[in-house]
Amino acid sequence: MKATVLTIALLCAGAAYAQTSPPPAPRTAEAGRHLEDLATLLDLTDGQKAQVQTILQEQHAKMKQSFEQAKASGTKPDWQQMKALHEQLQQETLQKLAPVLSATQMKKFQIIQQAMNHHMGHMAHGGAGAAAAPPAQN
Repeated sequence: MKATVLTIALLCAGAAYAQTSPPPAPRTAEAGRHLEDLATLLDLTDGQKAQVQTILQEQHAKMKQSFEQAKASGTKPDWQQMKALHEQLQQETLQKLAPVLSATQMKKFQIIQQAMNHHMGHMAHGGAGAAAAPPAQN
């Protein structure tokens, strides 16, 4: 009986250990890689890169602040509220980027942003099997 209990305890402990995720990579390093990728894709100058980094950091800080305010108030915003906030922040970001980026860079940025939104929306709704309807044809 003791052996059975010990075996079950070890199995549970092993399963719990296996489910723990490794520590996440530092966010600053990840954000730096994303900025470098974006700088390459948009062919940013060093001056543009610094300005874009500041604008994107501001957007991230605003989104984080909104999450923290909601958490502190004890409310949980629904999907529509978060989507609306995200869209509002994206529009603000585009307005701030307009004087920094050329027309070509701006178009590229919007394409990248749309692809990320599609990817994130797809993940939020359950991944590959969640698409019930095919995308609209233009």
